[in-house]
Amino acid sequence: MLDLFELYLHEDCPYEDETTELLGINGRAKLRIITRVDGISACTEDLAYFYRRKGVDVLSFIESGKSFSAGDVIFEAEGDAKMLFKLWRISQTFLSITCAIATATSKLVQLARSVNPNVIVATTRKTHPGFRKFELKAVIAGGGHIHRNSLSDSILITPNHLKFVNELRDLRSLRKIEIEPRNVEEALKFAKIADVLLLDHYTPEELGEIVPRLKSINPNLKIAVAGNINENNIKDFAKFADIIVTSSPYYAKPLDFTTKIEPV
Repeated sequence: MLDLFELYLHEDCPYEDETTELLGINGRAKLRIITRVDGISACTEDLAYFYRRKGVDVLSFIESGKSFSAGDVIFEAEGDAKMLFKLWRISQTFLSITCAIATATSKLVQLARSVNPNVIVATTRKTHPGFRKFELKAVIAGGGHIHRNSLSDSILITPNHLKFVNELRDLRSLRKIEIEPRNVEEALKFAKIADVLLLDHYTPEELGEIVPRLKSINPNLKIAVAGNINENNIKDFAKFADIIVTSSPYYAKPLDFTTKIEPV
């Protein structure tokens, strides 16, 4: 199985750390990753597991899903100084990204549920290559859900699929059937056979008109909405949705962290 942290380390230090070798740094040291901002922790357990495999003692970390405040130590470890100097940059960068995703997700969830307490905020498959495992975990840490983990675990019939089939009938599956209609006419037609309808790039005003009609056709139908939904407009969409589908947390600005390494 591919070890992603080993890949990150190999990218940043394929051989030796020229600086620590030049300075003759040896002995034991303590590393602390400190936040300058408030946020939600994510994937610290994964980083801790990697540190232990590299022979470094993990002293403490803030668990995924827990909040932190500016000045808090997110992650603390002690071990060989040379190893800590190799690990610190990829560690800080990694956590600044995962915690940013968790923090952004948490904000979206709070905003959406302020107008619709039952709405689910779920993220897409538009993750960065090689980072999906951690991005999805960060979303969950922030209180979100995953719309689709992969092509292998869910069904979503899109407009591109519809170009290849004449009719949708006799669809039987153990998984829920989600359909993205191309227009209002298809939405009304597919409401009878879908478990979930994904309405992409509808305005809140348009949703206000069509969603009641769809629900009257199939009271058990779930409505998912998508299309440029972010913290500035999510409350407008949440009024009409059972599920809000967004990619925006993946592109959250990394949080402002710093790392201190001191000799022991």
